[in-house]
Amino acid sequence: MSGPINHARAKISKIFNGEPQSYTRFNLAPNTDGDNSQVEVKLSTEVEEELDVPEAGHRHAGRSPARTQLCTSRNMFYMALGVLLIFVTGYLVGYMTHQKPMPSQGSAEGVECPSLQLADSNDEGVVNVPEPTLDWNDITGMLRSKLSSSAFVQTLSEFSSENHQAGSQGDEVLANKVLGIFSSLRMNPWNDEHYVQLQMPSRNDMNKVFFGSEEVGSPQGYLAYSAPGVKQGRVVYANYGRVEDLKYLQDVGINLNGTVVLLRTGKISLAEKVANAAKFAAVAVLIYPEIPGNYDLNTELYGHVHFGTGDPYTPGFPSFNHTQFPPSKSSGLPEILAQTITANVLLGLKLNFSIMKMGGKDAPVNFKGKLIDFDSYKLGDSNNIVKVVVKNNEVDTRIHNIFGVIKGFVDPDRYVVIGAQRDSFSWGYAKSTVGTSLLVELAKAITEMIKAGFRPRRSIVFASWSAGDFGSIGSTEWLEGYLASLDRKAFTYISLDGAVSGMLKCITEDQVYVASFVLEPMKMEDGAYPFLAFSGIPSISFRFVSDEASPHYKYFGTPLDTKDRLDIATGQKVGDFCVSAAQVAGQMALRLVHDHLLRLDVTTYTSFLRKHVAKINMNLNHFWLVGWLFSVGSYSRAADDLLNDAQNSDLEDEETCRKINDRIMRVEHNLLSPYVSPRDVPFRHILFGFGNYTLTALEDHLKNLKTPEADTDLLRNQLALTTWTIQSCANDLAGDVWVLDNMV
Repeated sequence: MSGPINHARAKISKIFNGEPQSYTRFNLAPNTDGDNSQVEVKLSTEVEEELDVPEAGHRHAGRSPARTQLCTSRNMFYMALGVLLIFVTGYLVGYMTHQKPMPSQGSAEGVECPSLQLADSNDEGVVNVPEPTLDWNDITGMLRSKLSSSAFVQTLSEFSSENHQAGSQGDEVLANKVLGIFSSLRMNPWNDEHYVQLQMPSRNDMNKVFFGSEEVGSPQGYLAYSAPGVKQGRVVYANYGRVEDLKYLQDVGINLNGTVVLLRTGKISLAEKVANAAKFAAVAVLIYPEIPGNYDLNTELYGHVHFGTGDPYTPGFPSFNHTQFPPSKSSGLPEILAQTITANVLLGLKLNFSIMKMGGKDAPVNFKGKLIDFDSYKLGDSNNIVKVVVKNNEVDTRIHNIFGVIKGFVDPDRYVVIGAQRDSFSWGYAKSTVGTSLLVELAKAITEMIKAGFRPRRSIVFASWSAGDFGSIGSTEWLEGYLASLDRKAFTYISLDGAVSGMLKCITEDQVYVASFVLEPMKMEDGAYPFLAFSGIPSISFRFVSDEASPHYKYFGTPLDTKDRLDIATGQKVGDFCVSAAQVAGQMALRLVHDHLLRLDVTTYTSFLRKHVAKINMNLNHFWLVGWLFSVGSYSRAADDLLNDAQNSDLEDEETCRKINDRIMRVEHNLLSPYVSPRDVPFRHILFGFGNYTLTALEDHLKNLKTPEADTDLLRNQLALTTWTIQSCANDLAGDVWVLDNMV
């Protein structure tokens, strides 16, 4: 086997040994390469530029880690495949490094904490920078030597816990472990403390489900941020709860107004299922887990239904230190009830409520799953009445985000952020334990690389987030707290959540190993999404998955997400796949902090925007289209000019490199609409956000232009604001104002 492995490694080495001036980028355009792919990569669909870190005085002034602890080759082969993924998708690469940081002195309440430090400077303020001396082969080889399967197995064991829900004692125990490791590595660790509203079931008054007058379940599982109360109505089976599923029911004569909608897991997030049902005037939603294969039918399902991220009761601003704000709530909070039920309740094995006993029309083929007999799926009739009782309560909860930094030697105030969710409703082995272990082992590996002579140009921030299972609350609150500065300094976010959830299989062709892959648009439930759509920071997540017809790991959000289940899913090679995942994330981060120029190719947005122009051109007359075409043309020229500047510049000149990199970094943030408030429209990215100011909303409006309800004034405003958002992005990308050629 060594022959083909070495051959594959040689090819991968060629991939990453390009000149520093060459550009690669996340290929953000939606791509469907088949459902049988084994490596899943989620990207910020054609994005890349922008970043930032807490400055002096911006860290939470509450408890800092030093003052107060939180309350209370097969292997090589897999690594090669992981790196091959990066090439195949045409991704991020670039790196940053760190001088040995002194331990943080921390601060007491109200005392300023030290910010990231610049490299040593002389009396004239000139930074004394040791020039990076290692080439890319040295760096990748060094990273490879610092990662081992045995180390991951040990770390996974240390961070595995059944009870570590956000804000719990178990969560704080894990936070202290991360803090202790970052301290031992001299990474200047710090802690951001937030007080957030988490919704949890009442201890005294259980959530319940009734079929007719009979109670059929008091589930332990629940959906955080459901509306509380009691609702009753006809039950209707609506498949996955997608818009097309609900429209089908309407088309066959089923009025969803006032109904209780029964849904199965899959295809879209729990929050989106509930939001869709609310749009069709349902009063409640019941969701059951449909997991293939043999499993305990009493398995509970947990999740949240806030159609957004962060604390929904402080939208757009951070929940710091019990800060008091006017009463407020996110527009993404549902107004209808939502509750999970087990498969046993659904099947009526112990009680009388059963989907098999529902009447009405036969469900269409695409509505039928594998939980019951194929012919037993019915849509429900007017005699099937269900009552749902939800008694969840909001609980004021303290959470902690833990950070460490490896500082750069040339541009220490520019950094890539690598992050992982730490909490989980239950075991969350694949969801959070793997990501936290990757975070810790990468921190150890890169710190050792610094000792061995690696000198990154830029910094790497390592972040351990809490309250991820409640909707990326920890990370979003941090983004909200440093919104004014992060877009200028943080140039990429790499998410480690759920990075290993299956077995990476492969085939051999002429002695070369090939891994298949699939690209997905980033979804709201992805831990990297708020970095992209809220803060305008280029972001990526990736995942190793099994080669199945449906490659997604089925146990997220259930107590079945355990070590044993992941061992089975990976063929008892979790440690090996963690090494591969660490190589993927590590090489992306290291390339971004190592090269003179950030490997974020802004020219790929040109084709992406042109595709939207083509769609819009089908519905707009020439007069309306002129300004739109000019803005896209301006962006295209600015992106090409930047590429030419990069290729014709002296990259040994630090000031030149910094100016070019700053232009690259600002692109993503400049695609956030400046015409709406982040409080009212948090995901204001015109390409990947939600709301009237996105290209998707504009295209949808154009499709309905000839209908009686079409609002042409709103359409003109949408087009004008979108046009000038793109034009402003192009102007900033072009460089200094005195070199701009105003084409509009």
